[in-house]
Amino acid sequence: MGKMAYQASEMKVKSTHIIVSFFTAMVLLQSCVATQSVSTLKKITVAADGSGDYKTLQGALNSLPDSSATARTIFIKKGIYSEKIYIEKANIIFEGEDREKTIIIASIARDEWRCGHMDDWGVATMNIGANDITLKNLTITNNYGFDFKERTIWCASDTSANKEKVLRKDGHQMALRTMNMATRMKAINCHFRSFGGDTVSPWEVYNGMWYFKDCIMEGGVDFYCPRGWAWAENCEFITHTGPAAIWHDGSGNEDSKTVLVNCKFNGYDGFMLGRYHRDAQFYLINCVFAKNMRDSAIYIVPTNNKILWGKRIYYYNCHREGGNDFNWYSNNLPAGVKENDITVNWVFGNRWNPTIN
Repeated sequence: MGKMAYQASEMKVKSTHIIVSFFTAMVLLQSCVATQSVSTLKKITVAADGSGDYKTLQGALNSLPDSSATARTIFIKKGIYSEKIYIEKANIIFEGEDREKTIIIASIARDEWRCGHMDDWGVATMNIGANDITLKNLTITNNYGFDFKERTIWCASDTSANKEKVLRKDGHQMALRTMNMATRMKAINCHFRSFGGDTVSPWEVYNGMWYFKDCIMEGGVDFYCPRGWAWAENCEFITHTGPAAIWHDGSGNEDSKTVLVNCKFNGYDGFMLGRYHRDAQFYLINCVFAKNMRDSAIYIVPTNNKILWGKRIYYYNCHREGGNDFNWYSNNLPAGVKENDITVNWVFGNRWNPTIN
């Protein structure tokens, strides 16, 4: 090979190395940017005053990819967020800065909503239609009953001849409603508020799994009304009106149950503890009832529903403030079940561990 030919060949090799190095660097740079972008997407800040990434929760939620293998966090600064939330993306943590000062609020009467809609999607302040949603340090309020103004509306679905419906202060007012077969929802240190019924409505009778810890719930009839499997620990229940505070639908599976551990019940003078319309299974463990609770056990509402698995209402170490306990909540755990057996894992089995997931 001649000297000039050798030099030309060497320059070609060097040029190839430079080109390869350039493209390698570009790929690495793009990878770093993508990694940084994914990392950034894992936590978004919402602030009503404009100091965060978004001013509204729905805006932050809409910015996220439809799916993710890992949980995304939306951190919500203190403030009042007057909006209705629709959650259709899974694996999201909504974390408030301060429970009493991070408030999501809307005003919706279910009776009015169903006059113009075929189902409940949108009936609540927070509407959940996706799996693996976590709520932390939030107050979620349906303000309809607290800010009630008497109204009569025209309602196409009403059974009266003139199609007029009188809206009630104590009607169903959902702060939280799950739909679309959503499951594995947990709420920690949250406050759910309404004046009327069905405040907290996690409804999925066949596969629903719900976990509440250190929460306050308040409302009217059946204001805590899970379907499926539910665990509530260290929670306070405040009854404003209606013939029952808690409710359960366990008709989808004989094993499904609602378990309340170390919970406290307060309410108006003569408030009643609970009821059910379908197969249900209640466990109340180490609970405390206000002195003014009525001497009235959890009861079945007469309907045409067929009860397959009998009366399953169990208590252990529950007491009424000031003593003078009522006989109907005496210890009566079923045979083979001890107090120490009743754990989160006992409720959900191997399907879900909300204490670590």
